[in-house]
Amino acid sequence: MIAVSEFVKRRRRLMALADDGAILIIPASKERLRSKDTTYPFRQDSDFWYLSGFNEPEAVLVLVPGRRQGECLLFCRERDAEKEAWDGPRLGPEGAVDALKLDDAYPITDLDDILPGLLEGRSRVYYHYGRDADFDLALMGWLNRVRAQKRLGAEPPHEFLELGHLLDELRLFKSAGEIALMRKSADIAVEAQIAAMRASRHARFEYEVEAALQQVYRRNNAVAAYEPIVGSGPNACVLHYRANNAPVKKGDLLLCDAGAEYALYASDITRTWPVSGTFSAAQRALYELVLAAQAECIGNARVGVPYDSIHATAVEVLTDGLLSLGLLKGALKKNIASEAYKKFYMHKTGHWIGLDVHDVGEYKLGGASRLLEPGMVFTVEPGLYIAPGTPGVPAKYQGIGIRIEDDILMTKAGPDNLTAGVPKSVDALEKILA
Repeated sequence: MIAVSEFVKRRRRLMALADDGAILIIPASKERLRSKDTTYPFRQDSDFWYLSGFNEPEAVLVLVPGRRQGECLLFCRERDAEKEAWDGPRLGPEGAVDALKLDDAYPITDLDDILPGLLEGRSRVYYHYGRDADFDLALMGWLNRVRAQKRLGAEPPHEFLELGHLLDELRLFKSAGEIALMRKSADIAVEAQIAAMRASRHARFEYEVEAALQQVYRRNNAVAAYEPIVGSGPNACVLHYRANNAPVKKGDLLLCDAGAEYALYASDITRTWPVSGTFSAAQRALYELVLAAQAECIGNARVGVPYDSIHATAVEVLTDGLLSLGLLKGALKKNIASEAYKKFYMHKTGHWIGLDVHDVGEYKLGGASRLLEPGMVFTVEPGLYIAPGTPGVPAKYQGIGIRIEDDILMTKAGPDNLTAGVPKSVDALEKILA
């Protein structure tokens, strides 16, 4: 787990970026109603967790750089023996100061009284505007109360800045502690994918394959990082397929896009394999094309290389292969320029990953692709999708969807594939499915 000292260091780094004169306001996630009096499982806001390590709802972290009376403040629920008997223990303001190494903590019910005073005299407010309409309105109310005292000498903030401009860049680069948790998350996801492969040999429906994933997650104190995609046959051509209730048929490919969330850190793996254990000639031709594209993308990922070059590599390899198979016509450069490949490959080749599956961080800086640096973690996931009835495509290729995805840690020495433990060569897949 992440040490308390690392959360302290993160807060200090963020406040140094914001500088004196700023105030940073980060609310926790809310408990959300599923139906009537049943809630969804609580999942803490990633930014709030990144800075606090506090896993309770109804809380607000306030950072006030340079404030003599204390810079790091938390508003949270008070201890309540009766409610804790029903819902579990709370840290409470008194326990939070010591456990989280904060300067001070207050009951969440005092936020309305205290926050306007913290805003007064601050020139800049950093906050995630537009995420939570109710909190947006409350913040505007607190600001207006300070503005109403302007005649009496109060100094209200005059700049309102998006917190992500500072915080996203910190979160993009993973610490040693974060990398350790991401390796654990990846290991769990690897085990789950292999379990899903084995389950598919005898499964009647897609949800039976999903059950194999979920069993491994829970057995390892993890949960699904997102709704698993278990699409057999033509369902694999639906990029965000989530019904997972269709029959699993011999002769079809099965696409399984699933990841674990361990200690709030996500993994994200996709594999595609033949339910019967053996690829047909057409399936194998498309599969090996996607596999070759992924291998070249990962192999070319090096420190100092533009991130966009990964997608460009995938597009070039896939387009060239589609031309060789006769699924596209004409010259390679022309097909890339016209984006003709998007008929079969319509998404990007990856994304940042960390506390969120699609993690924060800019992909471009100053209009140009940012360069890869040590500590970045991203997915590489080329694919091909040929939906049934696609005009001009031979019948043997129709209804085939393929994606292969791994999680890559960028290091000084090159790419480190955190999810390499899941087989993906044709021979290795057919062996594990035998």
